[in-house]
Amino acid sequence: MSVEVHVVTPERELWAGNASMVIARGVDGAVGIQAGHIPLLVRLAIGPLRVLREGEPELLAVVDGGFMHVTSSSEGATRVDVMAAHAEFVEEIDLPAARERAERLQAQLTQNDAHLAEADVAAAKDDLQKALTRISLAG
Repeated sequence: MSVEVHVVTPERELWAGNASMVIARGVDGAVGIQAGHIPLLVRLAIGPLRVLREGEPELLAVVDGGFMHVTSSSEGATRVDVMAAHAEFVEEIDLPAARERAERLQAQLTQNDAHLAEADVAAAKDDLQKALTRISLAG
């Protein structure tokens, strides 16, 4: 049996299709979903999303938070909806831009930490994590 998967952002539907397994990073750790999984709602962290498909290459994307909603019908059909704030396939990542952004944010956090408001520090750390995740996946 397969899992029906939909990966969406506010801007677009990134991908829809069938998979044998979906692996994502939740705020409490990694989670893998296969056919027949119990209903579940997971708050996603910044991290990779892997979609494993029978006889086809793995789909690898990065998600910048959001939610993964898993439903199963009484007939055994399982559906996974990944609703991400932002997501892109690894092939879409602009690696030079991600590296430049990471360097800029690291410098900003190192040099200006005392001058930044607490909310600005948190946002910069979040943006740095997004850039580093992209570098890790695409580099």
